Amino acid sequence: MNFQQLKSVREAVRCNFNLTEVANMLFTSQPGVSRQIRELEDELGIEIFVRNGKRLTGLTPPGQALLPLVEQLLLGADNIKRVGDDFSAKLKGQLSVAATHSQARYALPHVVRDFRQLFPNVSLHLHQGSPKQVAEMLLSGEADIGVATEALAHYPQLVALPCYRWTHSIVVPPDHPLLAHSGPVTLAQLAQFPIITYEHGYTGRSHIDDAFAKEGLHPDVVLTAMDADVIKTYVELGMGVGIVASIAVDPDRDTHLRLLDAGHLFEINQTRLAIRRGAWLRGFAYSFIETFAPTLTRSEVETALSLPSGTGS
Repeated sequence: MNFQQLKSVREAVRCNFNLTEVANMLFTSQPGVSRQIRELEDELGIEIFVRNGKRLTGLTPPGQALLPLVEQLLLGADNIKRVGDDFSAKLKGQLSVAATHSQARYALPHVVRDFRQLFPNVSLHLHQGSPKQVAEMLLSGEADIGVATEALAHYPQLVALPCYRWTHSIVVPPDHPLLAHSGPVTLAQLAQFPIITYEHGYTGRSHIDDAFAKEGLHPDVVLTAMDADVIKTYVELGMGVGIVASIAVDPDRDTHLRLLDAGHLFEINQTRLAIRRGAWLRGFAYSFIETFAPTLTRSEVETALSLPSGTGS
């Protein structure tokens, strides 16, 4: 048994059993991948994959039992390498961070800048995606750290730690009728106009939907997007009222829009930082985390990582 065999099994599952993609991922040939898998099956005396001719189509029951152990072994091997790197080259290496568009655009820039000043020899890779994609990048090992508002706390394989709380804001053109109302905006008033906001599963969208549903209101959501800048662009065109994260609005920059508070309308949102359970983080990764969320010190994060699933996130 060797690590190449284990990697072939893991990547076969991740690539939906497409051996051509597995070969590309592992920088080898398709026959080479097939041989590695067959040799491991012969050694273990089991069939790991269901086959249709030469094509893999799924995992057998023994394969399903084996896969978590393969993941653990490969994660352990990666952790061993990281431990060595952490002592031999403390200030060098690479850090991969996955975040949603809103976090990457509005919450992380100053963190990235400060981190680069502290660790100029660390290569920082910033990936963007939906909350689900952020979780998947963590689970696959593509990312070391994930930042998102929704979804991360729903994966038992991840440790999701609270970072900061935030509310939504309403953005409208300067001549919009909502600006003429005295007092705080109500959901009923808001529902009278076309709505432009985030896609489902992004940036607190579930709290927006829940608030309208509790009041028995059915807003006309005419456009959704992943990014607040896109939402604000179409608000400027007069297509509707925007509901965005408050952090995404800057009066000095968004001079063609007017801001209305929506903190009283929608539930407060919680942004979380997540790490895969069992992963070893380099020292500079802890520095990145604390720069982003000062309350998440190394000792706090290590304590959370040491807790069993269901008790620490």
